[in-house]
Amino acid sequence: MILEVADVLVVADEFVIASAGNDRQVKAIVEEVERRVAEAGLSKPLRVEGLDDRHWVLLDYGDVVVHVFLDETRSYYELERLWADVPRVAWAEAVSTH
Repeated sequence: MILEVADVLVVADEFVIASAGNDRQVKAIVEEVERRVAEAGLSKPLRVEGLDDRHWVLLDYGDVVVHVFLDETRSYYELERLWADVPRVAWAEAVSTH
């Protein structure tokens, strides 16, 4: 899921939210995001948090912040509910325009 948070946050334009069923899958998603961003010629994340326990990994790319959760952690924090008032970007639309 992609949330457009630019109108309500100064620190980022978009949040990308993903989740996985176990910590190995969380790590695999994080590694794939980093690989694809690097292949696109973009810089490494400004910071990475949560990689040690892999319950909620945050990749901060400046304008875009990627959140990768374990399923149960995503359900607990409910970022989608917390940011329910911001627009959501359809994944296919985001892939074709970025």
